[in-house]
Formats: sequence, structure tokens, C-alpha cells
Amino acid sequence: MSKQIINQSEILSALPFLDGYSNGGVEELLSHSVQRKIPKGKIINTEGERCVNFSFILNGSVKVYKAADNGREITLYYLNRGESCILTASCILSKKTFPAISQAEIDTEVLSVPSEILLSWVDKYEHWRAYVFNLMSSRLSDIITIVEEIIFRNVDMRLANYLLKNFKEGNQISKTHYAIASDIGTSREVVSRLLKEFEDSKIISPSRGQITILNPHLLEAKIKK
Repeated sequence: MSKQIINQSEILSALPFLDGYSNGGVEELLSHSVQRKIPKGKIINTEGERCVNFSFILNGSVKVYKAADNGREITLYYLNRGESCILTASCILSKKTFPAISQAEIDTEVLSVPSEILLSWVDKYEHWRAYVFNLMSSRLSDIITIVEEIIFRNVDMRLANYLLKNFKEGNQISKTHYAIASDIGTSREVVSRLLKEFEDSKIISPSRGQITILNPHLLEAKIKK
């Protein structure tokens, strides 16, 4: 990771909860932090590592996932601008090791502070306590939703819901079958088979690394069935 010059206005824009605090605010954050660029695809943390830093995403995206011995993966969540990792926070507070893998999805900028500094801020400042506990509450809800999806919904319903939530301008999703499988907690082979069924039903039109949604209403019908 390459070290970058810290931009105060950029940090305050990404972390608005610091605005207006003279103690423990952006000035103190700047005095203890390092801003870095992480290239696309780089592994940031691996399972079993100690969490020596706590990072905020300034730009880019980080994927946090679990990997099984057989190569299967399941995405726990993505981190985007202004967000931080619940698992890192939990590791720092509990003094345990990181239980997953984090990886830069695209070129990403992060702001990192040493874990002992974060612990001291959580102890001293109400707004830092609120930030960390709100982070843990919101991310825990995301993880519970993932577990419910896997346990209670059929894979075709999960895939249809995923496609509806993630298509962009032009009704397109730029994801590989492997990446989608990881995000919804199944195998690449299952995703490929279901996407072929969706294609045969004129719901989607696939191409290399990209899927175009032709009929969102039919996807909605699959979720409600």
C-alpha cells in the first residue's frame, strides 16, 4: 500500500460525524492516522490475523468474506465510502483475531488509525463510542439478513433478489458468475445453471462479465412465488 497526503476536507466529507468536535475530532484523527491507497484485488486482512489498525473507507470498495476449505466463498458485506469494518472493530474491542478475509474490490483509499488509539477514543469520547456501536449494530443486521436469506430462501429467489438490487444504468450488472455465487452464498455452477434458466425465460441477457436485465417484473415474480 502506498502512503498518500491526507486531505482534511475529504476526510470530513467521508466522516461527517466528526464535524464540530474540537476534541477527538478531525484534527486529532489527522494527528494519529495514515491515508493509504490499496490497489484492486489486494488482500487487506486474512483470517487469524491480529487487528492492529482500524480503517475508514475514503474512496473505493472493500469486500469482506469467508472462505471454506473447498474453495467456496460467502460475502458478508461490502464497505464503501465513509464505512468501516464491524469485524475489525469487534476484534479490537475483544482483542481477538480477524475471523474473515477483506479484499479491495477496486482501487481504494483508506484512513487508518492504530487499534490502541481507537480504544482510547471509544473510552474518552461519546461520539466515537456512538460511531463504533452504531457500526456494529447496523452491520450485525446485515449479517443476520444474509443468514436468513441462505436458510429460508431458495437459491433462485436469492439470485433474482440479488439481480434486482444490483443492476445499474442500462439494467446491467458487471459481475462474474463466481462473484455472484460468493455474494449469495452458493456455488458458481448453481449460479451459472440458474442464469441459463433466466436467459431461456427471456429474463436476462448474459455476456462475458456482464448481465443485462430484460424483464425486472419476471424477477420480482420469482421472489414472490
